[in-house]
Amino acid sequence: MLKKLTFINQLKNLVHEPENHTYLLAVSGGADSMVLASLFRDFGHEIKDYKFRFQVAHINYKLRGNDSDLDQKTVQDFCEKNHIKFHLYEVSEKDQKPENSIQLWARELRYAFFKQVQEKEKLKFLVTAHHLNDQLETFIINLSKAAGINGLSGIPSNDNHILRPLLSFSKREIYQFAEQNTIEFREDLSNKKNDYLRNKIRNEIVPMLMETNDHFLENFRKSSVLMNQTKDFVQEQIQEIENRLTIFNKDCKILSKEKLDEESDFVKFEILKKYGFNQEEEIPKIFKAENNSSFFSKEYQLIVNRNELIFIDKNDKKESKEEVLLIEHFDFSENQISINLVDDIENIDEINKGFEWDFDAEKLQFPLLLRRQQDGDEFYPTGFSGKKKVSKFFRDEKLSALAREKIWLLCDSGNHILGVIPFRQDRRYQADRTTQKKITVKWTEEQLIR
Repeated sequence: MLKKLTFINQLKNLVHEPENHTYLLAVSGGADSMVLASLFRDFGHEIKDYKFRFQVAHINYKLRGNDSDLDQKTVQDFCEKNHIKFHLYEVSEKDQKPENSIQLWARELRYAFFKQVQEKEKLKFLVTAHHLNDQLETFIINLSKAAGINGLSGIPSNDNHILRPLLSFSKREIYQFAEQNTIEFREDLSNKKNDYLRNKIRNEIVPMLMETNDHFLENFRKSSVLMNQTKDFVQEQIQEIENRLTIFNKDCKILSKEKLDEESDFVKFEILKKYGFNQEEEIPKIFKAENNSSFFSKEYQLIVNRNELIFIDKNDKKESKEEVLLIEHFDFSENQISINLVDDIENIDEINKGFEWDFDAEKLQFPLLLRRQQDGDEFYPTGFSGKKKVSKFFRDEKLSALAREKIWLLCDSGNHILGVIPFRQDRRYQADRTTQKKITVKWTEEQLIR
């Protein structure tokens, strides 16, 4: 049964020392959210702690005419009476209300507003009034979508600083609490219409399920707890498997493709889903893809590199320079100069080799620069009889797409490629025994250790 003490205990289960945090309450004016606001008010009165602070946010969608305005007034009056800071967002023409997908549009609108208020007021947690009946409705919706264990686990009680402390309490318990404590609220009569899937489930399917068992909702609550415990256990096992398959985890995550392919389809899906690859038909394509193939999710680029799967976070991807000026001119009064690249280029984890190249300065066009590979690049590598496309050189060296993006080409102002760092220089510009003006470009093994 919902009581002040049971609510406080539930809040403490979600947040350690809840009196030491700040909150934004999403309050619509309905029974559940008005009960939530009253419980927070009473908790604040009991502890009398200056660190405990909460504010209220309300959205007036202007969808139900005068009823929408009366909802707003109910919440606003409660806040004024109890000296609670009130934040209002009134929907206007600029919000471009769509003809379809009203629910999705409204959800995105309110959460954007809540986030804005939280950032401005420095409020750590967003608190919503979802309850056990909402949980059951969500379960049925997800069941119809084959949502898997995560979907069947329903609405999380604490997810990314969004708290739902009423999730264990039924709608009936909330109404009883409101009546016992004379809490004013408003009914949204549009919930009685079956215009949306959730309303149809709420008004038709759930009542039929309730008739099958007097303890149906309580049994569902227990099942939901067990389902969440199962989900947590499975995720722990999945993480252990991923850790075992991880080859590298510094600038990017690299997993063993061969070992992951030995796992069940379920494990493959759960691991790849973490990186945004959640389409079942896409997973076989990843394991059958040719070397250096790339796949993209919203946040990650996945590169297939022989027996590896490389995950690159697109948000963390460092912006690298496309061109670096190395030397502007050569002082021909000097016979030799040496250029050390230690401060100009980064080490490439896949390639651990130094080099030292000598060039005939009189064969070069200054300035000299470093740049990334471009389409059509070709050079005359030492040790080969003819010329070679840089792209083919990369393939022959079996370089991953990740390494290719980091490799620099040494060029002159005529866009002649003098060398592919750190592999081979172009033999046409090599210094020989007749060279009088020499430039040395190097990157030594000791520098690779830095």
